[in-house]
Amino acid sequence: MREETRIFSGGVWEAKYGYARAVVAGPRVVVSGCTATVDSEVQHEGDAYLQAMMAFEIALDAVEAAGLTREDVVMVRYYLVDDSHYDAVGTALSEVLGHVRPACTGVKVAGLIDKRMLVEIEVEAFRG
Repeated sequence: MREETRIFSGGVWEAKYGYARAVVAGPRVVVSGCTATVDSEVQHEGDAYLQAMMAFEIALDAVEAAGLTREDVVMVRYYLVDDSHYDAVGTALSEVLGHVRPACTGVKVAGLIDKRMLVEIEVEAFRG
């Protein structure tokens, strides 16, 4: 039987929509999409780089709460609302995890839950 642990950050949508910030399943930690939202307020409006940096911080806090480190990150997925944000988010990724070199997928989407959000980031980590 697989043992699972759920990690909560207290974010408004976790309770409203019934999900966890992260799930630890065996050696794997899967972190839900993170945005630059703190206390229900979108931070750094209009700045994709700063939103990405904050989203990475929130995601990596969940990884650390699971007992892993950023060096254990094996996958990053990011979702952008505009093509013009790829470089800003890629720069943030390089600064935060460039030394780790995780697998990565970037996707343009039509929009996120709040029109002020420019990027949403998911990470997966693995305890090897």
